[in-house]
Amino acid sequence: MGRRPSNKPTSFDIAYLAGVSQPTVSRALRGSKSVSLATRQKIEAIARQLDYTVDKNASSLRSQRSNTLALLFFEDPTPDESNINPFFLAMLGSITRHCAARSLDLLISFQRLDDDWHKRYQEAHRADGLILLGYGDYTLYENRLRQLIRSGTHFVRWGSVEDSAIGATVGSDNFGAGRLAGEHLLARGRRKIAFLGQADVHYPEFSKRYDGLVRAIETAGLEADTGLLFDAISSEESGYNACRALLESGHPFDAIFAASDLIAIGAMRALAQAGLSVPGDVAIVGFDDIPAASFTTPPLTTVMQDMRHAGEALVGSVMAQVEDRPPPPTILPTRLVVRGSTGG
Repeated sequence: MGRRPSNKPTSFDIAYLAGVSQPTVSRALRGSKSVSLATRQKIEAIARQLDYTVDKNASSLRSQRSNTLALLFFEDPTPDESNINPFFLAMLGSITRHCAARSLDLLISFQRLDDDWHKRYQEAHRADGLILLGYGDYTLYENRLRQLIRSGTHFVRWGSVEDSAIGATVGSDNFGAGRLAGEHLLARGRRKIAFLGQADVHYPEFSKRYDGLVRAIETAGLEADTGLLFDAISSEESGYNACRALLESGHPFDAIFAASDLIAIGAMRALAQAGLSVPGDVAIVGFDDIPAASFTTPPLTTVMQDMRHAGEALVGSVMAQVEDRPPPPTILPTRLVVRGSTGG
């Protein structure tokens, strides 16, 4: 505490000026929640004034950490060659910002179900923890998550937040979002609402969105028609094919709730080819609010997920594990963005 600031600032100099111990400075600059917000902000302000930067090599040697997280995308079918769902690309900025705020580096790679991607990261000390985005069929992904648990890997995934979830999970209120979409369509006078999305154990997020839609329909005193449920995964082509199957089924419908914007965009193409207008003949709601949603004709009404807090929660969850704290399951709220596809 009696040390004076030197020409080259150190964490001891910051401790002297802040009136705290050097370990407190180290924890604060790592973003540890064990240091109060007011103290962290004071320490960060002094660090900026001194133009102090963390010596990551020294910090890593002391903590046996790489100060790096690995972000692993699951490959999705896309019209371009990115193979990344545009919803997850939108989340990337938030994750990157929150890593930077904690002085963490971020590795980005693809994950494949037939590949031992987890062994290349934490077990090889390339990363302190993993953030997993996307997984396709959850029943196939489940075994890999159990492997991560057995190996003691620090990880968090974006997905359906359930009591039975394997490992740390951050996700949206999918049930509430489905109910919100249903209530909106019902308020627009629609009574025969189709759902496009695989609503079963293979895709638990889609299943919760469908359950929320059903709740809205039943609360309105109507009966949900299972004949208006058509499987689709999150791609434009799948949405197009599902909507074609819906049209060919002969079941009357005046609205569609699509489990993702990509499905909705494909469905709009099928409706246009069938000579049906949106929203005149069929109102449609998507999910995710990807950038393309505002550029469809008409612009797509959709459910927006909380991207800013998603990145914060994902990084915070995996770092809680690294710092030996229990990560809480996090369910984030959603909101409806009303555009032309429902007459908004």
